[in-house]
Order: sequence, then C-alpha cells, then structure tokens
Amino acid sequence: MTFLIWGIAAVVTFVAAGLPLGVEAQIALACSALVVMVAIKLLKLSGAWRPVFLALGTFVVLRYVLWRLTSTVPSIDSPLDFAAGMILVCAECYCVTMLFLSLFTVADPIDRPKAPQLSAADAPVVDVFVPSYNESIDIVAPTLAAAKRMTYPAGKLNVFLLDDGGTEEKVQSDNPGIAAKAQARRESMQALCRELGVTYLTRDHNSHAKAGNLNNGLAHSDGEIVAVFDADHVPAVDFLTETVGFFSTDDKLFLVQTPHFFLNKDPIEKNISAAHMPSENEMFYGMVQKGLDKWNAAFFCGSAALLRRQALEQVGGFQGSSITEDAESALELHSRGWNSLYVEKPLVAGLQPETFDAFITQRSRWCRGMVQIMLLKNPLFKSGLSLPQRLCYLSSSMFWLFPLSRMVFIFAPMLYIFFGMKIYIANGQEFLAYTLTYMLAALMIQSYVFGQFRWPWASDIYEYIQSVMLFRAVISVFINPRRPKFDVTAKGQTLDESRLSGLATPYFVIFFLVLASMIVLGFRFANEPNTRDLITVVGVWSALNLFLTGISLGAVCELQERRSVPRVSSNLKASLVFGTEILPVVIEDMSFGGLRVRLLGTAQLPPRTPGLLRIVSGDALGTVLETPVTSVGRRSFDEGRGAGLKFYGVNADRFKIIAKVVFADITPVHQGRVDNYKQVGVLRGTAIIVTWWFAQTTRGLYYAVFRRGQVSAGRTDASTETTLS
Repeated sequence: MTFLIWGIAAVVTFVAAGLPLGVEAQIALACSALVVMVAIKLLKLSGAWRPVFLALGTFVVLRYVLWRLTSTVPSIDSPLDFAAGMILVCAECYCVTMLFLSLFTVADPIDRPKAPQLSAADAPVVDVFVPSYNESIDIVAPTLAAAKRMTYPAGKLNVFLLDDGGTEEKVQSDNPGIAAKAQARRESMQALCRELGVTYLTRDHNSHAKAGNLNNGLAHSDGEIVAVFDADHVPAVDFLTETVGFFSTDDKLFLVQTPHFFLNKDPIEKNISAAHMPSENEMFYGMVQKGLDKWNAAFFCGSAALLRRQALEQVGGFQGSSITEDAESALELHSRGWNSLYVEKPLVAGLQPETFDAFITQRSRWCRGMVQIMLLKNPLFKSGLSLPQRLCYLSSSMFWLFPLSRMVFIFAPMLYIFFGMKIYIANGQEFLAYTLTYMLAALMIQSYVFGQFRWPWASDIYEYIQSVMLFRAVISVFINPRRPKFDVTAKGQTLDESRLSGLATPYFVIFFLVLASMIVLGFRFANEPNTRDLITVVGVWSALNLFLTGISLGAVCELQERRSVPRVSSNLKASLVFGTEILPVVIEDMSFGGLRVRLLGTAQLPPRTPGLLRIVSGDALGTVLETPVTSVGRRSFDEGRGAGLKFYGVNADRFKIIAKVVFADITPVHQGRVDNYKQVGVLRGTAIIVTWWFAQTTRGLYYAVFRRGQVSAGRTDASTETTLS
C-alpha cells in the first residue's frame, strides 16, 4: 500500500508539474500546495501523508524548474549574458538534483535491532587498529586503554597501535630534529603499549597515508574481524557486544558502522554561539546513514567500525586511490556483492577540530577525496552496484560539489548590479509565483524531513562558510584527480585568547563586496524606476547573501578555548591518598587533564597538594588503579567540599581511569546533548538566523578592527609533550 501511494503521488506530481499555467494560476496552485504542507506539518500527520507532503513540495519545485528553463534564460544573442545565465542555471539544477537524491536516500530510514549475543566459543577474534600519525600520548592513550577495557571473551581481543609518527624513514631522517622527535615519539609510544598490553606497529615509510597504515596492520594480524578507531575516538566498554554479533547473521556482511559522537562542538557551532542547535554530524549519523542502510549503501566512515578481514583481502585491503580511503573501500566492496549495516547507537566519543583552520583542513580532505571518487570510480558506471546503491553513492560524492554552486549564488547578483548583465529574466510577479514559492517549498521539505537534526538555513550557513575555502580544492581535483594528498587534522588544540582566524580575509572581502552591491542596488532602485521589478528580485537575493556572509564573519572569530578536551560528568566513588590519609570522594566530572571531586565527610583538602587518585577498575580481579594528582582549588558545595584536581605525569593507570570514568558508557553523555537540542520551524529558525546576523556581523567587524593583528593558529596543549614515566 505504501508503494502504491508513493507511485500515485509521483505520477500526479509529474503530470501536474508540466501543465501550462498563467502566473495567477501558478500563484494560486503553489500557495495552495504550501498551505496543505503547512497543515500536514503542524498537525504532525504521518503515514500516507508523508508522500502527499513530499509530492506537493516536489510539484512546487518542478514547476519552478520548468519555468526557469523555459522562460528566464537570457537570449543567446547576448553571449556573455547567456553564458553567465547558463552557469547559474546549472548551479540551480545541481541543487535540485541533490534535493531529489537526498530525498531518495532518506525515503525509508531503518532502525536495526540489537545485535545477537555470541557465546565465548562462537565469538570471532577481533583485531583493533588505532592508526596514529602526530597525535600526542594524551590523545592516543585513552583510546588504547578503552579498547583494552571493551567487554569481550578473553584471548579473542588484540589491540594494535599503528604508529605512522615513528616510521623508519622519520627516525633515520637527515634532519636531526625530525629524527630525534620521531625516535622520542616511538620510544614513548612503545613504553605506553607495553604498560597497556597493546601491540606497537610502525613501518618503513608513510606510503598511501592512512590506507597504507591500516594495510600494514592487516599484514601483521590475523583476526577474522577488524575494528578501526581513530586515535581520538574512544570506544565504550560495550562497543563489541553491540556490534560483533551482526556478522553471525550474514556471511556477506563486510561492515558494521556506528556513529561518530563528539565531546566538543565544531568551530562554527562554537564561534557563532549556536546554542541548542543540533550539531552538523547529527543529521548524517541520525538520518542519512539510516537511509543509506535501507539501500545497503551505508559506508565506512574511517573509524568506529568493524570490517570483515575476508572481504578486505578480496579487494586487496583498504583502498588508496583517493584520500578518503573509507568511502572508497566501501564502494569497492559493495560493488563485489558485500553488504553493510549501520547501528545508530553512539559507541565512541571523539574530538572535532578545535580551530577553524583545522576544521577547514579536515573538510578539504573529505571534499577532495569524495570528488576523487566521483571522477575516478564514478558510482553511476561502477559495475556490480544496484541502482539504489548507485544513486546513494552518487549523492554522497556529488554533495561535495556544493562549493561551486554556492560561489555562483554569491557572485551572480553582482554581475547585474555592477556590470548590468541580465542573467535571470523575471519580473516581480513571476519571482513571487515561482522563485519565492520554490524557496519556501525547499525549506519546508528540509524542515519536514530533517527538522529533528537540522535547523532552517543551517545547511546554507555551513556550506557557504566551507565553500569560500573549498572552491579551489574542488577545482584542483578536476584539474588533476590524482594529485590530492592526505592532510592530517590537528586535534586537542587550545586557544589562549579569542582572536581572528588566519583564514578570515576572504570572508571579509566577500562581505564588503556584497554590502557594496546592496548600496549600489539601492541607488539604482531610486534612479531606475523602469527596472525596479528586476532590482527587487536581485535585492532579495543579495539580502540573503548579506545574511550568510555576515554570519560567516563570526565563524572566523575564534573563541578562547583553554581546555583541549571537555569535561564529562560522572558520579563515581573513588579515594584520594595524601601521605597516610585516605579521603573518600565522588568524582563529579573528568577530562583528559584533570577532574573535579566532592569530598565526603568532614575531611579538609589542602590546596596544591600532591597525592594519588585511587579507583577500583571494575575488572574480575578487582584491580586498583592509581595516578598522581595535585589539588588546584577548593570551593563549597551543599554536601561536603568540592575540589579541582589536575593529573601530572603520564602513566598507564591514568589513562585506564580516564577510560573507565569518561568513556565506559557514552549513552548518557550523548543523550544529554540531544536533550539540549531544540527543534524549530521555518519562521522561528529564520528569526534566530536574523539575530545571529546582527550579533556575528558586529563581532566580526569588532575583531577586524581591534584584533586584526592577533591571528590564530591554535596550539597543542603543552601537556601532550610529556613522555611515559
């Protein structure tokens, strides 16, 4: 019945979209469709109403596309206008194509049942790979300690640190500084691995970047299942019990992927103070991957995943033709008939880039890698894929062309304003009937489908901010698809003070260009009464651009961040040992660098006193863990005394304690974040964006005037330079 409703809705939509209508009739029909869509959303109608809603939205969108292609393109008699107009049409067609591809992808997202639980005898051997390049011990060690703590049958779990920061090539470098640093890193990592019971692996040189590092791990291990965690992705204790069992249900299953949950906000979210807005990754892991899973197209995301060794060996290991080895490997395996599966439950906690510069470095790699896949292994022509898989992979790779369309939308109005080029032929009434209703329909579709995970205009903000830096990256891949190199994303950085990003200049240049175009447009509106219809159309367009470019000024104003890893709440009992005195405490929160405790009873804690934090590990042997701490402050609470403690020195027990306290159960941490999110509609979301514009534009201009000499590069916390003691 559901497919019948979808089919009827599709046929009616496409037939109606092609009907010849006057402008008045178009306004009436489009507005009627929008009213029904609003009613469906407000009344929270579901079931058969979902295809009705999407059919009405699609009708409005297709009516706009038909009008746009047949009535608004400049005459070829004006070659420059025609060429510029066709570029704009192509950019819009790309957006409409991506809208429909994304709707197909998430048409029927699925929820997986809990994984079957295997007996110790039936459980396969799991090799855990933690690839590392330049991450410090403070970042890597909690991941290794947590991986060792995962619940799994004894003798069937092996953990490997794959260290590309201590390769022979680096240790034997002609540069004494590089050689000494690599040797010191290798020795400290080897000592850490010995204490934690982890196997240390390095190789001769860093060929094929992360893919080569993982393949080196495959060559030195033999477990049936391979788990991959990025160096800063700390797994929960139940990661394997929630995932491994799925491999027993399908011999052709090559991948079980889980979400990437992050303890910190991304730089854009943090810098524009976007409180209560779902983070960018929530939509991908909360909706898109579930939609891809429906079509057997959920793909490997580089970490927080399990893969079957047999499948990897069939394709020669992790793929390295592109710099996004994860998605490329999944594409290759899907084309060989292997299956994938997505588990929505967050089972790792990681770190997002802390600075805007690092954020752009990360997104540039994703962007270039996915465009490489589109060019070198285009899913439309990849043999072995089903049609839905082709469309899903096409959507995932084509998405990263957004910098091209975004830059076209920013600069296109200026061609008319500054040079008088007519690239969009329409009057005010047509703009209202087609363009405005299309924009509203697209916003409502986005809100209806993704509203739980994405605010109105949020995608526009994120895409524009990235596009300024990624535009050249996309072009460079088209020029030479095999040229991109793997860039490692810096993690665990801090900022001593709020300052302007080193990448800020183009954002200010574009903002002032848009502002200047608005001023010129106002002058032309006052002095060119015969073209006011077209000026109004361009004015609305430019006003939207002014909002996007203004908000971006706040995004490149880095906020102070002195803590490299956020604190995570806890309620675990422990002890503090000062000499012969043992004080019972409750741990209230903890991060990689320290913790806050509440003293029980009447004991007093002298400030800045070295001691030991003691905690029972919870394993079968009742092992006691101890690590040095020093008190850094004291304040009163309703119950007992509160104290701040700082870790000092580096030892294995410290990281085992962090793994137990912070990462044993990630679900409450994630749920607390989700509970803080608020779902907003189109009107409220637009109002919030307006307030952001005023606040972020003002802050950006203030930084440009008073802090333009303070350019951020971020730094790694000094504590990360310590060695294992």
